[in-house]
Amino acid sequence: MENTTLGTKVPTQGLHHVTLVGADRQTSIDFWQGLLGMPFVFEQPNLDNPEESHLYFDPGDGRLITIFTNEGRTPHQKRVPQDIGAVHHIAFDVSQSVFEQIEERFKARGQAYVGPKDRGFMKSIYFRDPLGLLIELASYTFTVPEGFRVADIMITAHRARVAEGAYNIQQRHIALAIEQLMGTRDTL
Repeated sequence: MENTTLGTKVPTQGLHHVTLVGADRQTSIDFWQGLLGMPFVFEQPNLDNPEESHLYFDPGDGRLITIFTNEGRTPHQKRVPQDIGAVHHIAFDVSQSVFEQIEERFKARGQAYVGPKDRGFMKSIYFRDPLGLLIELASYTFTVPEGFRVADIMITAHRARVAEGAYNIQQRHIALAIEQLMGTRDTL
């Protein structure tokens, strides 16, 4: 009989969902579906608190972002605390073509924002949801080659950055990472 022992790690396979505490139902729908275009997938009671509803939205990758709502809560623009253990912000991926239009679309809606910011390997725009949570819309400045993941590119680019002694990952590190990873493909 083979002796097998379980490891001590619990391997994850991706983000399952994020749940936020919202105000009323319509505020959540207007923001998540109305501004960010996330399909409203379904709604059911909060199974742990029957006074709340649980709204489910698709952020674009088929996973879910969910919101607990209560008609007795009203939205406020108070900044969400950023204490130790708190969520600083949530970032959503957008294509490069959509990213180039965000400012125009936000201006048309009167939506306040900060950016765009060039992060070397991605560009970002920041704004607050109706309850003060910081939201980032981010777009990678590269295309991931077939058969690889963003994480493969980033760890390889990070190694190049560290070897160079650079402050942060730049386009040259991304280009080198893609070249190195593509070089690992089988060839004659």
